[in-house]
Amino acid sequence: MVLKIQRTVIYLTNGSIIEALPNNPEGIRGYTLHVVYWDEANLTPQDTELFDAILFTLGTTAGKFVCSSTPWNVDSVFWRICNDPDFKDWKQSHVTWREAIEPNGPLKKSILEKIRKQYAEDPARWRREMEAEWAEDQDVWLPQSLIAKCIAPDLELYEFETVQRGEFYAGLDLGKHEDYSVLTVIQKAEDRFHLVHLKIFPLETSYASVIGYVKALADRWGGFQKIRVDMTGVGDYICEDMENAGIENVEGVTFTLPRKQEMASLLKQRMLEGKYRFPYFTWEKPYRSDYPSELNVERFALRKDGSITFSHPRSTHDDVFWSTALALYATVEMTPEPYLAVIPR
Repeated sequence: MVLKIQRTVIYLTNGSIIEALPNNPEGIRGYTLHVVYWDEANLTPQDTELFDAILFTLGTTAGKFVCSSTPWNVDSVFWRICNDPDFKDWKQSHVTWREAIEPNGPLKKSILEKIRKQYAEDPARWRREMEAEWAEDQDVWLPQSLIAKCIAPDLELYEFETVQRGEFYAGLDLGKHEDYSVLTVIQKAEDRFHLVHLKIFPLETSYASVIGYVKALADRWGGFQKIRVDMTGVGDYICEDMENAGIENVEGVTFTLPRKQEMASLLKQRMLEGKYRFPYFTWEKPYRSDYPSELNVERFALRKDGSITFSHPRSTHDDVFWSTALALYATVEMTPEPYLAVIPR
C-alpha cells in the first residue's frame, strides 16, 4: 500500500521506498539499495562510472540490477553486458517487435505498419528500434558514439509557456508540404551551448503561424542574440516578414553545398569539443522519433572535387538536424559565400 507520494519518491506502508534518481554517478553514490533499474542504459553518458557506482550500492545487500535500452553505440557498458563473454552469467531478454505486437503486447498492428514504412529506406534504424540489434551505417555524419557523449541528463527543455532569460540563439528550418518546419533554440552557458527548446510544426502549417510562434517565444524570453533562417526556395521575403513582425536579429541562409558543409562541420566540431549538450527526449507527434536518432539521420558522401554532399534516407526527415545546425551556426559570423567568376581574355 502507498503511504506517501512525492515528485521523485514513493513511500510504501511496509517501509519500502521507490525513488527516481538522476542518471549520473554522483546522483547515486552513497545509497544502499536492494533493486536498481537503469533505463536507456545505452544512451547514458558516463555509463562506465554510473555502472560502477550502481554496483557499489548493491554490494552489501546482494541486490538485483536490471538494465534495458534501445541498442545504440557499441563502445558502451550496455553493449558489453549483452555481448562480452565476461557477462555470460547475466540473464538476458531480447525483445523485438514480434514479442511486442498485439495481442501479446501493446504494439498495435496499424502502428507497426506506419513504422515499417517510415523506416523502409533506413534499415539500420529498423534493426535498432524494432529488432533490438546494434546497427549503424558507415556514412552517417554524426556517429552514435559522438551523440551519446553529448547527452546531458541534468538538462531539461524549456516549455513554450515559461518565461526565461539568457543568451539565446535559434535556427529555423522551413518546410510545409513534405518537410517540417522546425525551430531549435540553444542557450549559451559559459563556453558551452545547451539545447533548451525544440518545436516541430505539423505539415501544412503556414509560415504566418510559424512566425507567430517564433515572435511569441522571442517576446517571452527577451529575444534572440541571432536567429538564422533557411530561406532556400522561399526567398528574402520570409526574413522580411519576420522583421516586420518585430522579431530582431533575423538572418537568412541559403542552403548551398558549401554553406551546408560549413554548418554541418560546425555542429560536428562543437560536439567533438563537448561544447554542445542536450537532454535525451522523445516525441510522438507530428511523427514518432527521438532527438539522438534525428541527429544520426544525416548521411554524407565525398565528391571528386573534395566537397561533401548531404542526404537522408527516404521516409526519414532531416529538418531537426538542419534546424540544430542553423542554431549553432547563429553563434558565429557567417562567412561570405564562395563563388566562381569567369574573367574574359
